[in-house]
Amino acid sequence: MLAKLIARVTYWLGITCAVLALGSRVFNAMGFEFTHLITKGNTIDFHSFLDAALLFLFASMASSLYARLEP
Repeated sequence: MLAKLIARVTYWLGITCAVLALGSRVFNAMGFEFTHLITKGNTIDFHSFLDAALLFLFASMASSLYARLEP
């Protein structure tokens, strides 16, 4: 039950991060600085959202596979 909840939540977080990465990349291509936030010396840009999307989507796949194989 908890594995299915984790799979659903991480899937939607991954989709949200992917949409934010795509949107910020489009704005960046048009010349707008959309997500260059400075946090203690590091910047948050579209690549950070892309990495987060991959992390959440892989976690979702692993959780859904675990939920299917659980007896």
